[in-house]
Amino acid sequence: MTVNARSTVLHLGLIAILIVLGLVLPTYHQGNLARILVLATYAIGFNVLFGYTGLLSLGHAMFFAAGMYGCGLAMHLADWSVLPALGMGLASAAALSLVVAVLALRTIGVAFMIVTLMFAQAFFLAALYLGEWTGGDEGFVIAQARRQLAGFALTEPLTRFFAALTVFSVALLLTAWLMQMPFGRILIGVRENEERTRMLGYDVFRHKLLAVVISGTISGGAGAAYAVLFGYVGATFASVQYSIFPLLWVLLGGMGTTIGPLIGAAFMFYLIDYASGLTNAYLLIVGAALVLLTLFARAGIVGEIRKRWVPWLP
Repeated sequence: MTVNARSTVLHLGLIAILIVLGLVLPTYHQGNLARILVLATYAIGFNVLFGYTGLLSLGHAMFFAAGMYGCGLAMHLADWSVLPALGMGLASAAALSLVVAVLALRTIGVAFMIVTLMFAQAFFLAALYLGEWTGGDEGFVIAQARRQLAGFALTEPLTRFFAALTVFSVALLLTAWLMQMPFGRILIGVRENEERTRMLGYDVFRHKLLAVVISGTISGGAGAAYAVLFGYVGATFASVQYSIFPLLWVLLGGMGTTIGPLIGAAFMFYLIDYASGLTNAYLLIVGAALVLLTLFARAGIVGEIRKRWVPWLP
């Protein structure tokens, strides 16, 4: 079996396992898994830029929030239905990521990180300043009656789970396909040695620009899905905290791996959930676990598995 065939079997098998889990898990964990799948989709978008292209963004929350506000405001203020609102969320994130890419890619290294952070802070402050429409710090809730798709209520746990799984599956399979294509190989080449990739005749700027747009659009799609599935839109999701989260998830799961973002997001979510049930100082447990993983699994959970035992893992 070829590496690409193994990769396809792995991804389809993972989706099948998630379907079974969604059917057998109790409602509490079903809801948790739906949230994890949406956040993992956000991390997949971040991984395209950081894990595969080698560009570290400290402002990715603005893309997640752009999709969330684009979709949420369309439903909340303009009474749009779910599908057009999701399209507006994707378009908002894509437009913002294109603007940010054109400006931020004039810089490299640490400067790129700082510029993306500045853009994200500007977006966050704009969301607070325009509180008359955005709800400011408190945000706003999308009415349950509006969260209907093809006659299905997205507020119902099982329906919400399968909607989240659909969003995640599209992002996962799209990323896996892109990384098998010449475009994806060039992105990896940029990550490994940008100058050599440029010397081979590839338009590095164009590929990096497309990487930012694809990354931002996937993350924005996750934000739009979050607004529809969980019914809340708020400026918190545009804060620095939500730019750091996908970085942690990708590093924990394994940067440059297709399933790493899901493993990292699930590990972090349940670690916090379990530790908070033990003590109010749960962040100490979380911090200790992260330090141990950083020391003994530097490539992340999936990265270490690939490095030590399963070298074909995508």
